[in-house]
Amino acid sequence: GKRLRPESLSVTFAGYDIADMARQPLGKLHTLFASYADGTDKELARLSKGHLEKAIVAQRIAEDLCGRLQVLLDLGLGYLTLERSTPTLSPGELQRLRLATQVRSNLFGVVYVLDEPSAGLHPADTEALLRALDRLKASGNSIFVVEHELEVIRHADWIVDVGPGAGEGGGQVLYSGPSEGLKKVAESKTRIFLFDDEPLSVGRRREPAGWLKLKGVSRNNLKNLDAEIPLGVLTSVTGISGSGKSTLISQVLVELVAEGLGHDLPPEEEEGDPLQRENAPRTQGRISGLEPLRRLVRVDQKPIGRTPRSNLATYTGLFDSVRKLFAATKSARARKYDAGYFSFNTGKGRCPNCEGEGFVMVELLFLPSVYSPCPVCSGTRYAAKTLEVRYRDKNIAEVLAMTVDEALAFFEEEATAHRILNVLNEVGLGYLRLGQPATELSGGEAQRIKLATELHRLSRGNTLYVLDEPTTGLHPSDVTRLVRQLERLVDAGNTVVVVEHDMQVVGVSDWVIDIGPGAGDEGGNIVVAGTPETVAASKRSKTAPYIRNTLNGTHSK
Repeated sequence: GKRLRPESLSVTFAGYDIADMARQPLGKLHTLFASYADGTDKELARLSKGHLEKAIVAQRIAEDLCGRLQVLLDLGLGYLTLERSTPTLSPGELQRLRLATQVRSNLFGVVYVLDEPSAGLHPADTEALLRALDRLKASGNSIFVVEHELEVIRHADWIVDVGPGAGEGGGQVLYSGPSEGLKKVAESKTRIFLFDDEPLSVGRRREPAGWLKLKGVSRNNLKNLDAEIPLGVLTSVTGISGSGKSTLISQVLVELVAEGLGHDLPPEEEEGDPLQRENAPRTQGRISGLEPLRRLVRVDQKPIGRTPRSNLATYTGLFDSVRKLFAATKSARARKYDAGYFSFNTGKGRCPNCEGEGFVMVELLFLPSVYSPCPVCSGTRYAAKTLEVRYRDKNIAEVLAMTVDEALAFFEEEATAHRILNVLNEVGLGYLRLGQPATELSGGEAQRIKLATELHRLSRGNTLYVLDEPTTGLHPSDVTRLVRQLERLVDAGNTVVVVEHDMQVVGVSDWVIDIGPGAGDEGGNIVVAGTPETVAASKRSKTAPYIRNTLNGTHSK
């Protein structure tokens, strides 16, 4: 499987052919080349006796390689291998790889724009990211960062705070200047969290109602691992980027629980070579303690729909309630319109020209096709006769154009619709339009819509919820709201397990499992498990100091 001819593989360096070398983690390669770069390697000394110029060339190449590798190590990517295909990298890993190439480019006078570079990063990796950004700045460059991570914001020389709310409630520049000046801006929600030195407010820690026991688990960097996950509590799984958290929870735990409960998991939609996907690692291990569980729900950041026909209202079930309200009006009953007439996915009441799409494709000669609003329905998706039916002076298209916050007041007297809208508002999605297409939603928004859909069906209990970094892309004020909803799930008799880097979530969890101690081959072990206070006291955990700072209300320096 090395893909090269024997002649090419016969050339070795330090005992490795080029294919073997491409399979080594970057951290191991740095160690390998370090002795050549500093001239202490015995092989290099032998080479210099007969061919001094070759030894000098080899040393300079090794120095350059070590320099490039050191930047990647500083950015927390030492666990990656050279042969790792880019489609298998997370967006955060790709962004840091691109950043590493810029750090080594020695350019100056460049404006760099980064959108949430700390997303998916452990606080220790965030510190390494800040050091890389400082190097770029010191070279004479300007850096603009869109960010929610408080440590990155504190590190900035200049802060631009936009708000005060989201969607139509935002769009104003509340402050622009050095960080100290933000203290005086009363409207800023960022200010509250940025300058908060109070210890974290923590309620009573819940006691586990039972345990899921994983035995002999092997996958990726997990080797014959045993783990225990408590039931009936909120558990955070922590560890530096690449330590094996997502492998343990989002892959191993989900697959073993689904198998034990007899659930069929939807196939993972992954990019990359189909042959590589077929040879992807399979989970090995067994699980016990499933008796109290009835359901498994994986709340991930995958889209809630692939087409514009899917939206927030259709996914949550809100649209069914709204269509029934319109069908119950006097005007609809007089025309014998049932709820189907108010759906843009069926032929009864939708616009016949665009078939409920709201736009039409215009084919251009020698140019790509373009989409424009439907000239018949003006983008409303409905036929004119359907829009004549009104509920409280609004037609169905006008209701779909409302934001969640507007609809919450509009449907105040309708119990079912109001309950769904209230949950969407509580998870911080009040700014989204009811008819906003699924294709326009971010991964974080899709995840919170899925969470809200579960929350308004709260009566079930005995369910295991698995969330992988649910706080990605969230402002600290939204994190607070999210935590309240997760606690509601636990209080209703469910188990919630989150893979998380946000110490605000970790600090209020009932149980913490720290994976590590390093990334890649240096990780894959449980370093410490217990309450946040227990983990914070650990000497071996790289997460411990950050949990300690959060619990005590101090900032990492």
